[in-house]
Amino acid sequence: MRSSCVLLTALVALAAYYIYIPLPSSVSDPWKLMLLDATFRSAQQVSNLIHNLGLSHHLLALNFIIVIFGKKSAWSSAQVKVTDTDFDGVEVRVFEGSPKPEEPLRRSIVYIHGGGWALASAKIRYYDELCTAMAEELNAVIISIEYRLVPKVYFPAQIHDVVRATKYFLQPEVLHKYSVDPDRIGISGDSAGGNLAAALGQQFTQDANLKNKLKVQALIYPVLQALDFNTPSYQQNVNTPILPRYVMVKYWVDYFQGNYDFVQAMIVNNHTSLDVEEAVALRARLNWTSLLPASITKDYKPVMQTTGNARIVQEIPQLLDARAAPLIAEQEVLRHLPKTYILTCEHDVLRDDGIMYAKRLESAGVQVTLDHFEDGFHGCMIFTSWPTNFSVGIRTRDSYIKWLDQNL
Repeated sequence: MRSSCVLLTALVALAAYYIYIPLPSSVSDPWKLMLLDATFRSAQQVSNLIHNLGLSHHLLALNFIIVIFGKKSAWSSAQVKVTDTDFDGVEVRVFEGSPKPEEPLRRSIVYIHGGGWALASAKIRYYDELCTAMAEELNAVIISIEYRLVPKVYFPAQIHDVVRATKYFLQPEVLHKYSVDPDRIGISGDSAGGNLAAALGQQFTQDANLKNKLKVQALIYPVLQALDFNTPSYQQNVNTPILPRYVMVKYWVDYFQGNYDFVQAMIVNNHTSLDVEEAVALRARLNWTSLLPASITKDYKPVMQTTGNARIVQEIPQLLDARAAPLIAEQEVLRHLPKTYILTCEHDVLRDDGIMYAKRLESAGVQVTLDHFEDGFHGCMIFTSWPTNFSVGIRTRDSYIKWLDQNL
């Protein structure tokens, strides 16, 4: 009996040691976030083991775990009709809110899920619930795109998928089928989905053949650049769940089918050092010392190496491609973008990407709403139902939908 108690105490202590990580007191529901982070870390370790045994690529294994426990079939309710179909060969899940009698044509959002270009799905519970809530509360048609993921495809295939599906949807006959107002269509996405939404928005402003233009874009903690992994938010949140800096850098390398040997050098900005000529012209477009307010920069210092590793950009030139990093787009491109909503979270390595993009858009004459949450963390907006319900998740979702309701 005594030995059983000792063993149980030891197991509890080990579990507590594994789960506990120091978190700022201002973060929402810290113990719940620790449990969520521990669960995700455990799934990553299992997927890495599967990879090391030669059974599957670690990202395929990790996404299998995510989808198998979270997949939800297309289930309709009295308020929202949900169907799975494809738009020009790209799978989509369509959520149709009930139309108002006084508004025969409905507004619409094309939504792109996050997951580091490699994980998640439009068909898992988190995104199904988000899009259902959007369709019901906005009386709108939500098109959630099931784009292809790493490692089955790499950049720019994900962009091609969302562009192809969105262009198909914007055809007059398709809009008519879903009773959508062609003047009230927006694009939105979170994290890597926010990256793809921003890239799509920029591409569409330059497409003279598009008759139907986007009315708004709404970007939720978007990832927007891969030149500087030492912005104040990257330095402040280097090990913050659920997206530590090294994990974000690895997602970038995976997206470009790059070499993991480059990760440590990229973390210290060796890929954009002063001797890397390809990066020189782009630095001013994400100079955070001028783009971020003093309340954000605090005492953080820029990390700019004098000499670095020019081989990284030579082998992965996509790092400097504005389609992958919308924050470095030319001012002329930004000038034509629609009204924009950007949601950022304090406890997120990507916080400053969103704030800098908002500043650049404002400088280009775009009307921008920057919605910042001091207790937010990366990914929080999809965590709104038990057992992963966070107070900041509900507040971010409600604020996001409210902005869409007022501006779309």
